[in-house]
Amino acid sequence: MTKAADQKLIVGLDIGTSEVTALVGEVLPDNTVNVIGMGSSPSRGMDKGGVNDLESVVKSVQRAVDKAELMAECQISSVYLSLSGKHISCQTENGMVPISEKEVTQDDVDNVIHTAKSVKLSDEQRTLHVIPQEFAIDYQEGIKNPVGLSGVRMEASVHLITCHNDMAKNIVKAVERCGLTVDHLIFSGLASSYAVLTPDERELGVCVVDIGGGTMDLAIWSGGALRHAEVIPYAGNVVTSDIAYAFGTPPGDAEDIKVKYGCALSELVSKDAKVDVPSVGGRPSRSLQSQTLAEVIEPRYSELLGLVNQKLLTVQEQLREAGVKHHLAAGIVLTGGAAQMEGLTECAERVFRHQVRIGQPLELSGLTDYVQAPTYATAVGLLHYGKDSQSFDENELEPKRSVSGLFSRISGWLKKEF
Repeated sequence: MTKAADQKLIVGLDIGTSEVTALVGEVLPDNTVNVIGMGSSPSRGMDKGGVNDLESVVKSVQRAVDKAELMAECQISSVYLSLSGKHISCQTENGMVPISEKEVTQDDVDNVIHTAKSVKLSDEQRTLHVIPQEFAIDYQEGIKNPVGLSGVRMEASVHLITCHNDMAKNIVKAVERCGLTVDHLIFSGLASSYAVLTPDERELGVCVVDIGGGTMDLAIWSGGALRHAEVIPYAGNVVTSDIAYAFGTPPGDAEDIKVKYGCALSELVSKDAKVDVPSVGGRPSRSLQSQTLAEVIEPRYSELLGLVNQKLLTVQEQLREAGVKHHLAAGIVLTGGAAQMEGLTECAERVFRHQVRIGQPLELSGLTDYVQAPTYATAVGLLHYGKDSQSFDENELEPKRSVSGLFSRISGWLKKEF
């Protein structure tokens, strides 16, 4: 993208099932992200993270990018792009190398990560992310940053996130048709984690659930590392569909009713509250009790969160068997557009029996009034991801010896094979 040469601009593009969001961020000298432009448009041609109408997606992306360019007064040429869909999968692999100089160098770290990720994938799959979890040197395990330590042999455990090649190509093609290049393709759940989690939560154990229109993206963290990534192909749109069928109202109106008047816990709704429900076919609208609406919404949200809980229990058991810290002491963080429902925290705490909070983007400046909302978690996370990738690429900052520093270095290691 072009603007003043001394500005370091990053653009995050989140193409969701319901909405396309483009955010323009400027990296400030203190390494924070200042949001200077945003654009959004209703998403057309996307379903559950996949492209089903290329032309419609291109138009939606172009509208969002045009608005962001206008607000930021810049021309966008490249983007960090999010990717979701049930084709996303993950696996943990291990690698081992001898330590060349008796003291671990960055080259040794790169070599052991390369060894661990060199696993044969099926022809349809491609690697999106290679995320180091822990290192071990000789008999010492659980090392976060091995550089400078002495030893003979080093092992690494890395987490691979993979996607379907053609699914990735289709969404990249839609972006390229708008005259843009894709800097990196990033799993939406990972991007959301960058935006809404604190280092303490990642260390203690936490699950981020990004609830969009078509998909729920899961990212499970413990011991400061990503342990599992998954996409469930059901989300907020099934709630909208239930409202439309239950009350005989058009889907567009059902979505408006859900957003304005919906509650995920019927007992929180006043018995006297009413909702005006439009009808189809020119019939007059009707007035219904808000409690009746909540009685449609609550069981569906409980069911969606129940699907997440089943996955969580399975993954926790696998982690326990592998000898990895599996407790989610920091609980569950819900984010995404469909996480803005009133009463959702209480509903979720009943399902998960864990503490639950709604995740809003952290560590931002600039247009915070626009983007400090769960809807924009993925797009903001893309900016954080881009900032960390760039600061590593340009070697401007000595990587910090901390969890956040490791996060930055990870971005540099993850040269997506793209």
